[in-house]
Amino acid sequence: MKQLTLKSPFTVSGKGLHSGLEITATFLPAPENHGYKFKRVDIEGQPIVDALAENVVDTQRGTVIGKNDVRISTVEHALAALYAASIDNCLIEVNGPELPILDGSAVRYVTAIEETGLEEQSADKDFYIIKEKMRFKDEETGSQITIYPDDHFSVEVMVEYNSKVLPNQFAVLDDVSEFKQEVASARTFVFVREIEALLQHGLIKGGDIDNAIVIYDEPASQENIDRLCDLMNVPHMKVGELGYINPEPLTWDNEPARHKLMDVIGDLALIGRPVKGRVVAIRPGHTVNNKFTRMIRKEVRHTEIQSPYYNPNTEPVLDVHAIRKLLPHRYPFLLIDKVIDIDKKHCVAVKNVTVNEPFFIGHFPQEPVMPGVLQVEAMAQAAGVLVLNYLEEPEKYSTYFLKIDNVKFRQKVVPGNTLLLNVSLMTEIRRGCAVVKGYAFVGEKIVCEAEFMAQIIKNK
Repeated sequence: MKQLTLKSPFTVSGKGLHSGLEITATFLPAPENHGYKFKRVDIEGQPIVDALAENVVDTQRGTVIGKNDVRISTVEHALAALYAASIDNCLIEVNGPELPILDGSAVRYVTAIEETGLEEQSADKDFYIIKEKMRFKDEETGSQITIYPDDHFSVEVMVEYNSKVLPNQFAVLDDVSEFKQEVASARTFVFVREIEALLQHGLIKGGDIDNAIVIYDEPASQENIDRLCDLMNVPHMKVGELGYINPEPLTWDNEPARHKLMDVIGDLALIGRPVKGRVVAIRPGHTVNNKFTRMIRKEVRHTEIQSPYYNPNTEPVLDVHAIRKLLPHRYPFLLIDKVIDIDKKHCVAVKNVTVNEPFFIGHFPQEPVMPGVLQVEAMAQAAGVLVLNYLEEPEKYSTYFLKIDNVKFRQKVVPGNTLLLNVSLMTEIRRGCAVVKGYAFVGEKIVCEAEFMAQIIKNK
């Protein structure tokens, strides 16, 4: 899959939830490997802040990213819309301290993205694949988020409030392609009993019943209701029974849980890479979301490249008989056993290292170690399969080394290891020459890497 950006810019305008200012945000196409970035165009020098978990500086009633004295608040709804649209690269220019709250949901962003369209880029998507369960639990609040291995991204959320109106709720999104229909219109929400404290902290100056679900779950006198209306600069209203006091009814009975699910997606977008895994969040909030995202982000930063997924029970794309038709190598120098993944730019091959390899006789009798040069040769053979597989008559051609650069050996390869060889073209094939980057893995660890150039020559 290729990286995506917007086909053209789009703009949204409206009140900021916390500042109450009229704000305009413009979403622009961005180059490959750019990621999500915010630019404060109202500040001298127009500083840019990367939308990454380590740049989150506050999580009170929204996610705030910042760098030095520059801050951008309420970024989660826009990021959720970008992430759900599979957009990898976008620059967001904003002329205020936060993004506009709009109607309290992400639907305006989703609609604008659809109207603008997407543009495919040349670089491959850089998925972070979850290979084992990871969990973060906040012992103080009981909130926890767990992510499980899966072949695509999905989220389920369970919320729990001590409220007569909003008790336990559950929401699930099995496929982000359903984000618009199932999640995007879910609005943010607030309890009447929280409003005064939020206002005293300088928050929700732009909040009203048009951009948030307001939950009335504890009886209050009309005098107190009128005072809150005055604080929010909205007309006085009569509130009778407990419940939701918005003029617009709920879109779904579990709209608050769906909005929390949206927040989880927006906060996970701060990992900086699209994720393959199933997220289960219990009592999520921006604080626990960010702690979990920082945990994943730490793993991402420490992982130069992930080892390919390998299931030995899956049929190979090319077995040894198919490999023999592409490569001239034979025993004892054919060093790949099967190919498990291949396209026009990359190939993943497997070498099962057994104690019966002939080179172990002399390298070394008392401590058998696979020679590093043969690990590089195995990667080169995988690269040979990659470039020859798409020729019309591959048996008439062979590949030869021209140079090898940046070779690194990280750890020993010994009998019993399964060597996963991941090779990819660094540039287009030109004049019969292929420049390839190769990694060899044992389990999740890189054991060898190299860059090499090979020439494709017709056999005599």
